Amino acid sequence: MTSQQVLVGAGLTVVLAVGSQILAARLRIPAIIVLLPAGFLAGVATPWVHPDQLIGSSFGPLVSLAVALILYDAGLGLDLRRLTGHTRRTVLRLVWIGAGLTLPAAAFVAAPLLGMSGQAAAMLGAVLVVSGPTVVGPLLAFVRPTERVQRVLVWEGTLIDAVGGILGALVYGALVSGKGRSLAGAAGEFLASTGVGLLGGLLGAVLLWWLLSVLRLGEILGTTAQLAVVVGVAAMCDAFRDDAGLVAAIVMGVAVATLPHYDLPARQPFFETLVSLVVGLLFVSISASVTPGSLNHVVLPALGLALVLVLAVRPVVAELSTLGTDLNPGERGFLAWMAPRGIVAASTAATFSSGLADAGIGGAEKILPATFVVIVATVTLYGLTALPVARRLRVVRPARSRPLLVGGAPWVVDLGRALREAGVEVLVWAGRRGERERVTAAGLELAEGELLAAVAEPGAEELGLTSVFLLGDDDQFNTLAATVIESEGLPVYHLGRSVAGDAPVTADAGEVLFDGALSGGTASERYASGARVVARPAQGALPPGHALLFTVDASGGLTPMTAKKPTGGPNARTSVTFGPETGPATGPETGPARGHATGC
Repeated sequence: MTSQQVLVGAGLTVVLAVGSQILAARLRIPAIIVLLPAGFLAGVATPWVHPDQLIGSSFGPLVSLAVALILYDAGLGLDLRRLTGHTRRTVLRLVWIGAGLTLPAAAFVAAPLLGMSGQAAAMLGAVLVVSGPTVVGPLLAFVRPTERVQRVLVWEGTLIDAVGGILGALVYGALVSGKGRSLAGAAGEFLASTGVGLLGGLLGAVLLWWLLSVLRLGEILGTTAQLAVVVGVAAMCDAFRDDAGLVAAIVMGVAVATLPHYDLPARQPFFETLVSLVVGLLFVSISASVTPGSLNHVVLPALGLALVLVLAVRPVVAELSTLGTDLNPGERGFLAWMAPRGIVAASTAATFSSGLADAGIGGAEKILPATFVVIVATVTLYGLTALPVARRLRVVRPARSRPLLVGGAPWVVDLGRALREAGVEVLVWAGRRGERERVTAAGLELAEGELLAAVAEPGAEELGLTSVFLLGDDDQFNTLAATVIESEGLPVYHLGRSVAGDAPVTADAGEVLFDGALSGGTASERYASGARVVARPAQGALPPGHALLFTVDASGGLTPMTAKKPTGGPNARTSVTFGPETGPATGPETGPARGHATGC
């Protein structure tokens, strides 16, 4: 290729990757549904986007490093402290039982359906073991299943990518070398690759701790340092053992997410942007490698293989993995109906299929197009059916609001208890130890970790947050936090800023609550003087001296009082007010509503 052709091909690949993601975001569908056909059509239109011509033999190693970055980013959303009990048991079983059953089952079905040799079918089976966070995450964000189901699927999708990558490398090595391995020998090879990945990941985690916590690099240098460490460690691990770098990337990501000693910025715009771009480039490049001719006599058999994986293999894996756990039938059913294939399956197929074809393995040329069809089929099927299936199985999170109250002052805790009494599922974040103890003593759910980590993706998705209310007395903190949180896409409200002697000064980001009447510590002062938060029926006039803070409808929807909505929601059932402690008022269900005095 000439330099002009390389420039046009590279530019077209980037434009297609980003443009497809923009279109998918506007259509509210997983980006892979647009990326795969866009890359395929581009490959049909011009050979300039084919990665074997743009990059050549370097494409395989670059794909491995790119996937390592994706898995590290996925690992940052996995906190080991939240993986406990039956949830942990289910995740581990899904990974090991899933890999152990999917590989032979897919190989057994693929050989006769696709007319390929047993060797090529074994390679395809190893490729189709994986799932992946790049497709599972967007589907779960759309469906919004219960917290435990979402946690299980995200963990499974991330961990099984590394397992499947190593299995693929081992199967490929055995087929190319022509030497069969005993079961014990294969297990030893797998453990060796896993061990290299674990060791590399631990060393990388220590290096990241030194860079982020000891040197205290800022947001820009801290992000680029993570990029360098992940790429460097993954490359070294892959040099020793194929795909061991995937294990190392996950270990580093989970360590940074779990251990409290890392000074990691909660928002990393550059890193998040880079990962998004890498995902788009990989999907476009890999799908461009699939030619129309390679799909001849592959599409229908591959669709049959996809149906076997969806309707037979996955339900058996889910049933065996949840035996003896406390998951209810609906949760088990949804786990059985969620196993889309994604970027790691595509990258593994692209990396190994050409090498097997060159080695004379019969049917190896069908591995990539068959994988392409299975990916499109599973993502489309799950994308269209996941939400109605989740609703039928009753594993969709309630439509009611789940606000995050930021602050631990007594009046905020009182507000949280009043909202909970009104039927709102409340989460509270507080920074000081005394405030956190006050929140816990009140029986409210406490958000762990840093504030921005909770409101940034994937934290907000996992917690099911619908809005954030900044209720602390620190005006500067509220203003800064409102600006940052609003950029994450969550509705954010704050008390407003006030200057002594002047009217309240509003921040540019978010909406000001209660017309700024409780800004600048006013709420805490009024609470100390005897004011209380009260939940009462929405009908009727407010007691003298009471201000309306929120209204709650019958479904648990929460409406805050702002300049845009000064009178509450249209179907309000309960009013939450703040004012002098008065006599009892009849609550919506539980009898008299009351103020919730909370000790300091």
